[in-house]
Amino acid sequence: AGQETILLVEDEPMVRSLVRSILSAKGYTVREASSGEEALERFGDDLDLVHLLLTDVVMPGINGRVLAERLSARRPDLKVLFMSGYTEDAVLGARGPGMQFLQKPFAPDALRSMVRQVLDG
Repeated sequence: AGQETILLVEDEPMVRSLVRSILSAKGYTVREASSGEEALERFGDDLDLVHLLLTDVVMPGINGRVLAERLSARRPDLKVLFMSGYTEDAVLGARGPGMQFLQKPFAPDALRSMVRQVLDG
């Protein structure tokens, strides 16, 4: 079971709800934002409490890549898991250390496994 705190940033309410449910059921504390702007506004000063940023890549306004760069500038050891319905090469390109990618759609077990892998890695 997870004991860490995850900042989940996803603009689709149904996807956000499903991911939160999957991770909460495994013991993770999940803090949610529906956009990159909301994540920066609500959690930008509380990054010490966050162990993992789990963010959609393609979102209106501040996308997941830019969000990860901004939050990582404040907290270089922040682990990041990107997710997208687009292919990894199409939306990300090069990534920094501690950054991984999960292709949508994904099975609950794949999500749980990848989250654990990124947190432990």
